[in-house]
Amino acid sequence: MSLTVYRKAHFNAAHRLFREDWSDEKNKEVFGKCSNPNYHGHNYELIVGLTGKVDPETGYLIDLKILKNVIKDEVEDPFDHKNLNKEVPEFKNLNPTLENIAIVIWNKLRARLDSKFGISVELYETPRNFVIYNGES
Repeated sequence: MSLTVYRKAHFNAAHRLFREDWSDEKNKEVFGKCSNPNYHGHNYELIVGLTGKVDPETGYLIDLKILKNVIKDEVEDPFDHKNLNKEVPEFKNLNPTLENIAIVIWNKLRARLDSKFGISVELYETPRNFVIYNGES
């Protein structure tokens, strides 16, 4: 029997959507107010799902404290109250769109969690704008 457990987390971060090789006009045309040269921020809500089989000895899929600590180490500590463009190495050459942030988070979690688990990342930039990524291309 396979099931999915979830852990919620959040972080606040600033970013600017833009391409350095485009003019300010083109960036504004494509990214709108999200290309503000002075950046803007979001209160991101994150839901991480792990899918797998329950361990018959413990009754756990995973001890959720382990998942909590991995999320804290890999997402909350490095992203919270940061300027993603300037302070988070993964976005030095990667536009920090909602989609790219979710993929970066998924990759960071994948590197830390047992490969027996399927991972899904549900990331909300606003209550109405969100993405779900499960590692499939």
